[in-house]
Amino acid sequence: MTRYVLKRIGLALLAIIGVSIFVFVAARLSGDVTYLLAGDAATPAELAAIRHQLGLDQPLWVQYALFLNALAHGNFGDSIHYHTPVIDLIGQRVAASLELTVVAFLTALVFGISLGAAAALTRGSAFDIAIRGFVAVAQSMPNFWFGLIAIIVFAVNLGWFPTSGAAVPQAVVLPALTLALFPLAAIARVTRSAMLETLGAEYTRYLRAKGVPYRVIVAKHVLRNALIPITALAGVQLGFLLGGTVIVESVFAWPGLGSLMVDAMQSRDYPLIQAGTLLVSILLVFLNLAVDMLFGVIDPRIRYV
Repeated sequence: MTRYVLKRIGLALLAIIGVSIFVFVAARLSGDVTYLLAGDAATPAELAAIRHQLGLDQPLWVQYALFLNALAHGNFGDSIHYHTPVIDLIGQRVAASLELTVVAFLTALVFGISLGAAAALTRGSAFDIAIRGFVAVAQSMPNFWFGLIAIIVFAVNLGWFPTSGAAVPQAVVLPALTLALFPLAAIARVTRSAMLETLGAEYTRYLRAKGVPYRVIVAKHVLRNALIPITALAGVQLGFLLGGTVIVESVFAWPGLGSLMVDAMQSRDYPLIQAGTLLVSILLVFLNLAVDMLFGVIDPRIRYV
Protein backbone atom coordinates (compact mmCIF):
# COMPACT_ATOMS: atom_id res chain seq x y z
CA MET A 1 0.00 0.00 0.00
CA THR A 2 2.91 2.35 0.72
CA ARG A 3 4.08 1.99 -2.87
CA TYR A 4 0.59 2.80 -4.12
CA VAL A 5 0.33 5.91 -1.92
CA LEU A 6 3.74 7.18 -3.06
CA LYS A 7 2.77 6.60 -6.68
CA ARG A 8 -0.48 8.49 -6.24
CA ILE A 9 1.29 11.38 -4.48
CA GLY A 10 3.73 11.58 -7.40
CA LEU A 11 0.84 11.68 -9.88
CA ALA A 12 -0.86 14.31 -7.72
CA LEU A 13 2.21 16.54 -7.86
CA LEU A 14 2.37 16.17 -11.65
CA ALA A 15 -1.31 17.11 -11.88
CA ILE A 16 -0.73 20.21 -9.74
CA ILE A 17 2.22 21.27 -11.91
CA GLY A 18 0.09 20.76 -15.03
CA VAL A 19 -2.69 22.88 -13.56
CA SER A 20 -0.23 25.61 -12.59
CA ILE A 21 1.11 25.78 -16.17
CA PHE A 22 -2.37 25.89 -17.68
CA VAL A 23 -3.63 28.59 -15.29
CA PHE A 24 -0.43 30.63 -15.66
CA VAL A 25 -0.71 30.70 -19.45
CA ALA A 26 -4.51 31.06 -19.60
CA ALA A 27 -4.49 34.04 -17.22
CA ARG A 28 -2.10 35.92 -19.48
CA LEU A 29 -3.99 35.01 -22.64
CA SER A 30 -7.14 36.61 -21.15
CA GLY A 31 -5.76 40.08 -21.86
CA ASP A 32 -3.15 42.64 -20.89
CA VAL A 33 -3.69 43.87 -17.34
CA THR A 34 -1.59 46.97 -17.94
CA TYR A 35 -4.42 48.60 -19.91
CA LEU A 36 -6.73 48.20 -16.90
CA LEU A 37 -4.14 49.66 -14.55
CA ALA A 38 -3.00 52.54 -16.73
CA GLY A 39 -6.30 53.56 -18.30
CA ASP A 40 -7.21 54.43 -21.86
CA ALA A 41 -5.14 57.62 -21.92
CA ALA A 42 -1.85 55.91 -21.03
CA THR A 43 1.13 56.43 -23.32
CA PRO A 44 3.21 53.52 -24.68
CA ALA A 45 6.01 54.53 -22.31
CA GLU A 46 3.69 54.33 -19.30
CA LEU A 47 2.40 50.94 -20.42
CA ALA A 48 5.96 49.66 -20.85
CA ALA A 49 6.90 50.92 -17.38
CA ILE A 50 3.97 49.07 -15.79
CA ARG A 51 4.83 45.86 -17.67
CA HIS A 52 8.42 46.14 -16.47
CA GLN A 53 7.31 46.75 -12.89
CA LEU A 54 5.10 43.66 -12.96
CA GLY A 55 7.70 41.56 -14.80
CA LEU A 56 5.37 41.07 -17.77
CA ASP A 57 7.99 42.23 -20.27
CA GLN A 58 10.02 39.04 -19.77
CA PRO A 59 9.55 35.83 -21.79
CA LEU A 60 6.71 33.63 -20.60
CA TRP A 61 8.98 30.79 -19.52
CA VAL A 62 11.04 33.21 -17.41
CA GLN A 63 7.88 34.51 -15.74
CA TYR A 64 6.81 30.95 -14.97
CA ALA A 65 10.24 30.05 -13.56
CA LEU A 66 10.10 33.09 -11.28
CA PHE A 67 6.57 32.10 -10.26
CA LEU A 68 7.71 28.58 -9.29
CA ASN A 69 10.72 29.97 -7.43
CA ALA A 70 8.45 32.27 -5.43
CA LEU A 71 6.11 29.37 -4.62
CA ALA A 72 9.05 27.30 -3.40
CA HIS A 73 9.75 30.07 -0.87
CA GLY A 74 6.10 30.32 0.18
CA ASN A 75 5.55 33.58 -1.66
CA PHE A 76 2.35 33.78 -3.73
CA GLY A 77 3.02 37.38 -4.70
CA ASP A 78 0.99 40.53 -4.25
CA SER A 79 -2.41 41.17 -5.74
CA ILE A 80 -2.26 43.56 -8.70
CA HIS A 81 -5.74 44.91 -7.95
CA TYR A 82 -5.77 44.99 -4.13
CA HIS A 83 -2.03 45.72 -3.59
CA THR A 84 -2.06 43.16 -0.77
CA PRO A 85 -0.25 39.82 -0.36
CA VAL A 86 -2.35 37.19 -2.12
CA ILE A 87 -2.07 34.75 0.77
CA ASP A 88 -3.68 37.31 3.10
CA LEU A 89 -6.61 37.85 0.75
CA ILE A 90 -7.19 34.10 0.38
CA GLY A 91 -6.88 33.60 4.13
CA GLN A 92 -9.63 36.16 4.73
CA ARG A 93 -12.03 34.41 2.34
CA VAL A 94 -11.25 30.68 2.45
CA ALA A 95 -12.94 30.11 5.83
CA ALA A 96 -16.30 31.34 4.49
CA SER A 97 -16.01 29.11 1.41
CA LEU A 98 -15.10 26.08 3.51
CA GLU A 99 -18.05 26.74 5.81
CA LEU A 100 -20.42 26.88 2.86
CA THR A 101 -18.89 23.78 1.25
CA VAL A 102 -18.96 21.68 4.43
CA VAL A 103 -22.58 22.56 5.26
CA ALA A 104 -23.65 21.85 1.66
CA PHE A 105 -21.72 18.56 1.54
CA LEU A 106 -23.13 17.27 4.84
CA THR A 107 -26.63 18.26 3.70
CA ALA A 108 -26.20 16.45 0.39
CA LEU A 109 -24.68 13.37 2.03
CA VAL A 110 -27.20 12.93 4.85
CA PHE A 111 -30.34 13.66 2.84
CA GLY A 112 -29.05 11.99 -0.33
CA ILE A 113 -28.29 8.67 1.39
CA SER A 114 -31.48 8.82 3.47
CA LEU A 115 -33.77 9.53 0.49
CA GLY A 116 -32.00 7.02 -1.75
CA ALA A 117 -32.15 4.26 0.86
CA ALA A 118 -35.80 4.97 1.65
CA ALA A 119 -36.67 4.89 -2.07
CA ALA A 120 -34.87 1.56 -2.53
CA LEU A 121 -36.62 -0.02 0.47
CA THR A 122 -40.04 1.15 -0.84
CA ARG A 123 -39.41 0.34 -4.50
CA GLY A 124 -42.43 0.95 -6.71
CA SER A 125 -44.34 2.93 -4.08
CA ALA A 126 -45.62 6.48 -4.46
CA PHE A 127 -42.74 7.65 -2.26
CA ASP A 128 -40.21 5.99 -4.57
CA ILE A 129 -41.80 7.62 -7.60
CA ALA A 130 -41.75 11.01 -5.87
CA ILE A 131 -38.06 10.67 -4.99
CA ARG A 132 -37.16 9.70 -8.55
CA GLY A 133 -39.12 12.70 -9.82
CA PHE A 134 -37.32 14.99 -7.40
CA VAL A 135 -33.94 13.59 -8.50
CA ALA A 136 -34.73 14.16 -12.17
CA VAL A 137 -35.81 17.76 -11.57
CA ALA A 138 -32.94 18.57 -9.20
CA GLN A 139 -30.28 17.25 -11.58
CA SER A 140 -31.65 19.27 -14.50
CA MET A 141 -32.13 22.55 -12.62
CA PRO A 142 -29.34 25.19 -12.79
CA ASN A 143 -28.28 26.06 -9.25
CA PHE A 144 -28.19 29.80 -9.93
CA TRP A 145 -31.86 29.65 -11.01
CA PHE A 146 -32.81 27.70 -7.89
CA GLY A 147 -30.86 30.22 -5.81
CA LEU A 148 -32.80 33.15 -7.26
CA ILE A 149 -36.13 31.37 -6.67
CA ALA A 150 -35.06 30.56 -3.08
CA ILE A 151 -34.22 34.22 -2.46
CA ILE A 152 -37.60 35.38 -3.79
CA VAL A 153 -39.63 32.79 -1.85
CA PHE A 154 -37.79 32.32 1.45
CA ALA A 155 -35.96 35.64 1.85
CA VAL A 156 -38.14 38.28 0.16
CA ASN A 157 -41.68 36.87 0.51
CA LEU A 158 -41.43 34.87 3.74
CA GLY A 159 -38.53 36.74 5.33
CA TRP A 160 -37.07 33.60 6.92
CA PHE A 161 -33.50 34.17 5.77
CA PRO A 162 -31.30 37.09 4.66
CA THR A 163 -31.15 37.75 0.94
CA SER A 164 -27.35 37.93 0.89
CA GLY A 165 -24.17 38.17 2.91
CA ALA A 166 -22.99 36.20 5.94
CA ALA A 167 -23.79 38.55 8.80
CA VAL A 168 -25.96 36.05 10.74
CA PRO A 169 -25.63 32.26 11.18
CA GLN A 170 -28.86 31.46 9.30
CA ALA A 171 -27.50 33.24 6.22
CA VAL A 172 -25.70 30.02 5.23
CA VAL A 173 -28.95 28.06 4.82
CA LEU A 174 -30.08 29.24 1.37
CA PRO A 175 -26.65 29.21 -0.33
CA ALA A 176 -25.86 25.80 1.22
CA LEU A 177 -29.17 24.32 0.01
CA THR A 178 -28.61 25.80 -3.44
CA LEU A 179 -25.11 24.37 -3.62
CA ALA A 180 -26.22 20.98 -2.24
CA LEU A 181 -29.18 20.46 -4.59
CA PHE A 182 -27.38 18.71 -7.48
CA PRO A 183 -25.03 16.55 -5.31
CA LEU A 184 -27.96 15.54 -3.09
CA ALA A 185 -29.94 14.31 -6.08
CA ALA A 186 -26.93 12.48 -7.52
CA ILE A 187 -26.16 10.74 -4.22
CA ALA A 188 -29.82 9.76 -3.79
CA ARG A 189 -29.92 8.24 -7.29
CA VAL A 190 -26.72 6.23 -6.82
CA THR A 191 -27.74 5.11 -3.31
CA ARG A 192 -31.05 3.80 -4.60
CA SER A 193 -29.43 1.94 -7.50
CA ALA A 194 -26.64 0.45 -5.34
CA MET A 195 -29.05 -0.70 -2.64
CA LEU A 196 -31.45 -2.25 -5.13
CA GLU A 197 -28.57 -4.17 -6.66
CA THR A 198 -27.43 -5.36 -3.24
CA LEU A 199 -30.95 -6.23 -2.11
CA GLY A 200 -31.28 -8.52 -5.11
CA ALA A 201 -27.95 -10.24 -4.55
CA GLU A 202 -27.80 -13.97 -3.79
CA TYR A 203 -26.25 -13.53 -0.35
CA THR A 204 -29.09 -11.21 0.67
CA ARG A 205 -31.67 -13.85 -0.26
CA TYR A 206 -29.62 -16.43 1.62
CA LEU A 207 -29.57 -14.32 4.78
CA ARG A 208 -33.32 -13.79 4.59
CA ALA A 209 -33.84 -17.51 4.11
CA LYS A 210 -31.80 -18.13 7.27
CA GLY A 211 -34.17 -15.90 9.20
CA VAL A 212 -31.83 -12.96 9.77
CA PRO A 213 -33.96 -9.88 10.64
CA TYR A 214 -34.48 -7.64 7.62
CA ARG A 215 -33.27 -4.50 9.41
CA VAL A 216 -30.01 -6.29 10.31
CA ILE A 217 -29.50 -7.34 6.70
CA VAL A 218 -30.07 -3.77 5.52
CA ALA A 219 -27.87 -2.13 8.15
CA LYS A 220 -24.95 -4.57 8.26
CA HIS A 221 -24.81 -5.91 4.72
CA VAL A 222 -26.86 -4.02 2.14
CA LEU A 223 -25.97 -0.47 3.12
CA ARG A 224 -22.30 -1.27 3.79
CA ASN A 225 -21.82 -2.93 0.39
CA ALA A 226 -23.58 0.00 -1.26
CA LEU A 227 -21.16 2.46 0.35
CA ILE A 228 -18.36 1.95 -2.20
CA PRO A 229 -20.13 3.60 -5.17
CA ILE A 230 -21.64 6.15 -2.79
CA THR A 231 -18.18 7.05 -1.43
CA ALA A 232 -16.74 7.37 -4.95
CA LEU A 233 -19.58 9.67 -5.98
CA ALA A 234 -19.38 11.66 -2.73
CA GLY A 235 -15.70 12.41 -3.40
CA VAL A 236 -16.54 13.63 -6.90
CA GLN A 237 -19.43 15.72 -5.62
CA LEU A 238 -17.28 17.30 -2.91
CA GLY A 239 -14.93 18.41 -5.67
CA PHE A 240 -17.95 19.75 -7.54
CA LEU A 241 -18.96 21.72 -4.44
CA LEU A 242 -15.48 23.22 -4.03
CA GLY A 243 -15.50 24.39 -7.63
CA GLY A 244 -19.18 25.30 -7.72
CA THR A 245 -19.07 27.91 -4.98
CA VAL A 246 -18.17 30.58 -7.53
CA ILE A 247 -21.69 30.87 -8.96
CA VAL A 248 -23.52 30.42 -5.66
CA GLU A 249 -21.34 32.94 -3.85
CA SER A 250 -22.01 35.44 -6.62
CA VAL A 251 -25.79 34.93 -6.40
CA PHE A 252 -25.89 35.29 -2.60
CA ALA A 253 -23.01 37.80 -2.25
CA TRP A 254 -21.31 35.28 0.02
CA PRO A 255 -17.88 36.63 1.07
CA GLY A 256 -15.90 33.55 0.09
CA LEU A 257 -13.08 32.53 -2.19
CA GLY A 258 -15.39 32.05 -5.17
CA SER A 259 -16.56 35.66 -5.27
CA LEU A 260 -12.95 36.78 -4.77
CA MET A 261 -11.90 34.73 -7.81
CA VAL A 262 -14.66 36.32 -9.90
CA ASP A 263 -13.30 39.76 -9.00
CA ALA A 264 -9.75 38.57 -9.77
CA MET A 265 -10.76 37.35 -13.23
CA GLN A 266 -12.61 40.57 -14.03
CA SER A 267 -9.55 42.65 -13.04
CA ARG A 268 -7.07 40.15 -14.60
CA ASP A 269 -5.29 39.84 -11.27
CA TYR A 270 -2.78 37.17 -12.34
CA PRO A 271 -1.23 36.37 -8.92
CA LEU A 272 -4.63 36.04 -7.26
CA ILE A 273 -6.03 33.85 -10.05
CA GLN A 274 -2.99 31.58 -9.94
CA ALA A 275 -2.96 31.22 -6.14
CA GLY A 276 -6.71 30.63 -5.80
CA THR A 277 -6.83 28.06 -8.59
CA LEU A 278 -3.77 26.24 -7.25
CA LEU A 279 -5.28 26.06 -3.78
CA VAL A 280 -8.53 24.51 -5.06
CA SER A 281 -6.59 22.13 -7.32
CA ILE A 282 -4.43 20.91 -4.43
CA LEU A 283 -7.53 20.31 -2.31
CA LEU A 284 -9.21 18.36 -5.12
CA VAL A 285 -6.16 16.22 -5.90
CA PHE A 286 -5.56 15.18 -2.30
CA LEU A 287 -9.29 14.74 -1.74
CA ASN A 288 -9.30 12.11 -4.51
CA LEU A 289 -6.34 10.41 -2.83
CA ALA A 290 -8.18 10.35 0.52
CA VAL A 291 -11.27 8.82 -1.14
CA ASP A 292 -9.11 6.06 -2.67
CA MET A 293 -7.68 5.26 0.76
CA LEU A 294 -11.17 5.20 2.26
CA PHE A 295 -12.20 2.37 -0.08
CA GLY A 296 -9.90 -0.01 1.80
CA VAL A 297 -11.49 0.95 5.11
CA ILE A 298 -15.02 0.34 3.83
CA ASP A 299 -14.17 -2.94 2.08
CA PRO A 300 -11.09 -4.81 3.43
CA ARG A 301 -11.13 -7.02 0.33
CA ILE A 302 -9.75 -4.13 -1.73
CA ARG A 303 -6.03 -4.42 -2.35
CA TYR A 304 -3.76 -1.66 -3.63
CA VAL A 305 -1.17 -2.47 -6.28
